[in-house]
Amino acid sequence: MPRRTLLILLLLSFLTAVPVNVTAAEPAGPPQLPLWSGPAPKAAAAPDEPQPFLDLYVPEKDRANGSALVICPGGGYGGLAVGHEGADVAAWATKLGTTAFVLHYRLGRQGHHYPTQLIDVQRAIRLVRSKAAEFAIDPHRIAIMGFSAGGHLASMAATLFNEQATLPGPEPDAVDAVSGRPDLAILCYPVISMHAPHAHRGSRKNLLGPADNDALAEQLSTDRRVTAETPPTFIFQTNEDAGVPAENAVGFYLACRKAGVPAELHVYQPGRHGLGLAPTHPHLASWPDRLQDWLELQQFFKP
Repeated sequence: MPRRTLLILLLLSFLTAVPVNVTAAEPAGPPQLPLWSGPAPKAAAAPDEPQPFLDLYVPEKDRANGSALVICPGGGYGGLAVGHEGADVAAWATKLGTTAFVLHYRLGRQGHHYPTQLIDVQRAIRLVRSKAAEFAIDPHRIAIMGFSAGGHLASMAATLFNEQATLPGPEPDAVDAVSGRPDLAILCYPVISMHAPHAHRGSRKNLLGPADNDALAEQLSTDRRVTAETPPTFIFQTNEDAGVPAENAVGFYLACRKAGVPAELHVYQPGRHGLGLAPTHPHLASWPDRLQDWLELQQFFKP
């Protein structure tokens, strides 16, 4: 056999014997919208630190109905459960024709404490409303939704929207002039009270930080801050929740009743804390259907 032919056969034998690893390109994540065009308030001293932003999820064009949902994942103000309390929820919302925005707000473990989180959620709502025309959104159908500590953040958005919290940073711009009041609020196994015995101690520690005191805890216990201007509210909770007991959700619901705010409360018997949409739970998987019913009642999907 000629030498060249032998070399070719040996080379082919080697190539077929060695597995070839083909790495598929990772799918691109959702588009990200920074809350500020430059460093966020209080970020000037550390311009390289993570900046707050929104993940954008857009429904198919033939489904879109002009509604918008800002989602606040939980995590005790020390982390963000952006999977089952963020991206999964956004996917559910887009199937209903809603444009969804998952908020990556700043955290206590990063050294950010109140009022940073309130500033972030207010800015998120204002930014979405300011871009209503760009995203084909009705500026009067913007809801806030939150889970656990994100539920507390959503409840602050629903009750403290008139508070003009400030931090060192960029000068106010046109976005800051837009209303930060959500049109609806959805609170899922929410942290509400900052007082014992029903407070979630980790959330209180991360949110209040070194300024932790009972007066500030009272100010940020949002069941004490409900007024007639609080938007209609849907609340989902489980009785078995040992992480954030049901007294938090029930307290906010009763405050809404006292203030004359339309509210709907669903307390299911089973279910641990932090289940998100609970798609595989034999009893809880239907709770998003109850939320959809309520949203239809509020005319959320129609102009």
